[in-house]
Amino acid sequence: MLPRHFCLFATIACLFTVLTLPAARAQGQQPKPSTGRLERIDLPSRHIEQRPVDVWLPADYAERVGQGQRFQVLYMHDGQMLFDPTITMNRQSWRVDVALDRLARSGRIPPTIVVAIWNRGEFRDAEYFPRKVLERLAPGKHKSTLESHMKQGARSDDYLRYLVDELKPMIDSRYATRPERESTFIMGSSRGAVLSVYAMSEYPQVFGGAAGLSVHWIGTFERNAAIPMATFAYLSAHLPDPAAHRLYLDRGTEALDALYGPSFEFGGDVIRERGYTDANYMERVFPGTDHSENAWSARLDIPLLFLLAQP
Repeated sequence: MLPRHFCLFATIACLFTVLTLPAARAQGQQPKPSTGRLERIDLPSRHIEQRPVDVWLPADYAERVGQGQRFQVLYMHDGQMLFDPTITMNRQSWRVDVALDRLARSGRIPPTIVVAIWNRGEFRDAEYFPRKVLERLAPGKHKSTLESHMKQGARSDDYLRYLVDELKPMIDSRYATRPERESTFIMGSSRGAVLSVYAMSEYPQVFGGAAGLSVHWIGTFERNAAIPMATFAYLSAHLPDPAAHRLYLDRGTEALDALYGPSFEFGGDVIRERGYTDANYMERVFPGTDHSENAWSARLDIPLLFLLAQP
């Protein structure tokens, strides 16, 4: 059996390789879902660098539209990792299409489409780390470490402006969506988990729910207090009204997720102190699971049901 610290190092190295891979390298390879279909959107932006966006539509999308039905929308980060493991660096994916198809066919969730926004490799840290959290960090080791990985500086607010001001209006005009907050959700993993909570906090009128798997409150690849404390200070002031929002967070216990225990527990306390209860907040720990698409895929039904099922 490999030493635990070796497994953690290997996971971090793999994560860094996969999630910082420039999207342009696979840009010509459109994912092939197991069910439904993907449509590619190329949307120039005045806020961030252009990247692929794939919209997943259920197999019966046209039939339902013909019957007058409209669809909830789930926005997801790291879009190249969501559907097709044959085009990802680690040969893993979330298999979101499979989970949504199963849940919708069983009648457990309303009709839903997915907007999968690809990351831009070298800009991922800059776009996914909350700018207003970075501004709360005192100068020092942790702030300099974060900034050293941010190409062109902190870009998360620009990324969210792209989602809200440019991408969402296009999606709502092109597809049969339910554009209201109660039917618009956002989800991600690791840094994308933190970004999803930040997005709902910055745009509470747009996103009615957020989900974060393997939530990376620690910000770097070592346990620390400074980054989680800055994050929770922001959330204490900005988490939106729990009466109108839903929030799901989880973690595993192996590899990188093994570092998350203290920050995850304290983060839950902060969220509950803001008024979130079991009716609108779920947190889960999955013993024996690691920081990978396979792990997130295996438990994906849980956050999807929590976010998307009608209250």
